[in-house]
Amino acid sequence: MNIRSLTRGDGVVIGAAALLFIASFLDFYSADGADLPNVWNGDNLALPTIFLVGFAAAGLLVFARVQPEGRKVLGLPLTAWGSVLAVSAAWASLWSLITCPSVLGPGAGSVLAFLATLALAGVAVAGEKVPALAGQLVPEPKPAAVPPYGAQPQPGAGYGYPGGQQPQPYGGTPQPAPPYGGTPTPTPAPGPQDGGAPAPASDFSPFWFAVPVARPLFAEDGSPSQIAELAPGTWYLAVEQRGPSALVAQTQDGRRGVLNDTSGIQRG
Repeated sequence: MNIRSLTRGDGVVIGAAALLFIASFLDFYSADGADLPNVWNGDNLALPTIFLVGFAAAGLLVFARVQPEGRKVLGLPLTAWGSVLAVSAAWASLWSLITCPSVLGPGAGSVLAFLATLALAGVAVAGEKVPALAGQLVPEPKPAAVPPYGAQPQPGAGYGYPGGQQPQPYGGTPQPAPPYGGTPTPTPAPGPQDGGAPAPASDFSPFWFAVPVARPLFAEDGSPSQIAELAPGTWYLAVEQRGPSALVAQTQDGRRGVLNDTSGIQRG
């Protein structure tokens, strides 16, 4: 999963799920001089109606972020299912506080569960409308500083590809190093008589590359659905040439898709 695709709202959802998990091991009700069980050990409907529903809601909301847009279950998007379950868990948690038995009091588990499900439902319903929650959870890295004119790049500069070679622009030809004190001789552009026609697809060799800015990766079948987002600072494997300029790229988790915009990419 690309963590750069997560928003701050997703971070709140993950934190609320963690708080809900902690609350499940605390006393749901309290009584003077009595040690009451938590929801895992007691015969309490709070476990399926609050905690398990809340965990399912958090999982659907985060899982929907890394899935292609338009993915539906029984005709509804995953975010819609997650929002419904989050509101249901928050309502069940509030109702458990209202209907607390008179001989008992609300325990730490029920109070924390209400706060966690309330945050979960709030993000699910209004997270996309709040700018502070809609921003990226992990900001994009700043571009590397350009060295002064004539200065040599430091070892390991650039994207950090472990091969140790400096990245070359896609489609460019590396120039040979001139002898000491000599002047580099430009390589003439090949003409039609020199075999300057585009190489056939069978001559394509896989190579590593990185993108200068975040770019979408689309499905190989030509549909407009986005399957992933390529992030700068990460190396991806180009496995196939698709048309005059597009590439079939493979991410670290094995997903493959078509990168239509290859302008400015850096080869490893």
